[in-house]
Amino acid sequence: MTDDAPFWKRKSLGEMTKEEWESLCDGCGRCCLHKLRDDETDEIHYTNVACRLLDLETCRCSDYMHRFRKVRDCVSLTPALMEEIDWLPPTCGYRLVHEGRDLPEWHPLRSGNEESVHQAHISGQGRIVSERRAGALEDYVADWPGEYPSSLPLPPLIRRHKP
Repeated sequence: MTDDAPFWKRKSLGEMTKEEWESLCDGCGRCCLHKLRDDETDEIHYTNVACRLLDLETCRCSDYMHRFRKVRDCVSLTPALMEEIDWLPPTCGYRLVHEGRDLPEWHPLRSGNEESVHQAHISGQGRIVSERRAGALEDYVADWPGEYPSSLPLPPLIRRHKP
């Protein structure tokens, strides 16, 4: 891999700077949607109900700096945690890079446009509801947050050179 290749193609998640790590978030809001785990099967059921801090229009946290104080179960995503969690959506930049894949064309790092995630209909924009307005989560189970759109190609695997 050449030095002029984008950082996500050259570096593992653990090698990234804080700024590089943060930029992998595409702003889709899918990880901020509530999920239900079946006690018997361990299966994850995604909902279209968003954390109360998620801005439903921008699909970004409205208080990112203070989110852990306001939302006790908010997860601080780290490279080490990527080995343990199984609920990140299949479109997630963190998940894709962790799986050894390139970022898709609609990802803001590739497109140069923060709106591209919304334009590609990857984000929750226009199809999520705040937990402040929702009722029982079971009434809001949705398939789309846990699916990679079949109309879009899955990004290819990246071949990284190990030193």
